[in-house]
Amino acid sequence: MARIVGNLVPEDDYTHPLGPEPNFNESAYFNFFDPERRIGGFVRLGNRANEGRAEKTVTLYLPDGRVLFSFGREPISNNEAFDAGGLRFEVLEPGQKLRTSYAGRVLELREPRRMAEPREAFRESPRLDVSLDLVHDAVGPMAGSSGSRQEQELPAEQQFARAHYEQHMAVEGELQIEAERFPIQGFGLRDHSWGPRHWQAIDGYEWLTLNFGADFGAALSFIRRAPGEERVGGMIVRGDEIEGITGGTLHAEYAADGLEHRSVEARVETTSGQTLEFHGDVQSYIPLRNRREGLLTHIGEGMTRWRCGERTGYGLSEFLRQVR
Repeated sequence: MARIVGNLVPEDDYTHPLGPEPNFNESAYFNFFDPERRIGGFVRLGNRANEGRAEKTVTLYLPDGRVLFSFGREPISNNEAFDAGGLRFEVLEPGQKLRTSYAGRVLELREPRRMAEPREAFRESPRLDVSLDLVHDAVGPMAGSSGSRQEQELPAEQQFARAHYEQHMAVEGELQIEAERFPIQGFGLRDHSWGPRHWQAIDGYEWLTLNFGADFGAALSFIRRAPGEERVGGMIVRGDEIEGITGGTLHAEYAADGLEHRSVEARVETTSGQTLEFHGDVQSYIPLRNRREGLLTHIGEGMTRWRCGERTGYGLSEFLRQVR
């Protein structure tokens, strides 16, 4: 089993007792990137059992620029499993190996930026049958916390992720689009969190996941709970060793709308005193959003090719903004 960093146990890979908060959310997320075939994507289930639904997201980036996408608020009655809307997550070996699978319809977005107006995109885009079956095997520690005291002290409507951990993974499996099959072999990152969550609870963030192989990866976060109050965090992973982040800066180039990021440069300092620079070029991009009580949250998802020194890898750059 992979090393565990933080006050976690392997059994945290399973779902947790449902909290009393109306906005209690337990979510699991997996991304993957095949560098040879230039296919990538992510899947997410966010169980909101007290609201009677799960948020299901399937996003697949294809090498010709198309993005296949599915989102649904699927009915659930409990928090006993991640299994809704054709998307299912299974724990094969706690802390080490998991399986994700999906069978269902997706939108075929030849112009993924059309998702900025989702009603039109859902109405006008063709549908395709897709099946995805992947096994995610740990290539780094399971790192995080089973409960943040800082989050617990906040009212439920101001919380974002009370408990949270991440882990770099090797990924292998198959993607089938209609009758065409694509083997998948690459790397990715998984994320698991539980506790009250509103997407509008923070001002914004940039979350970067980077995979350069089984021996080197990173996950970086630049989070602003309020405007001008940035907290830089994350980890550098080298095999079974993990190193924290003590500070850093991020610069991005944007499209004319000021929301779509096209390139990213991040410079971070580690706990050992090392400085690392990461340069990312967004290869494919889809704008997603969340609405609540008249508030609009933009979540820009970019499949990104990363460079660090002489090494090249892939990952995701996710930018969250509150649109006022």
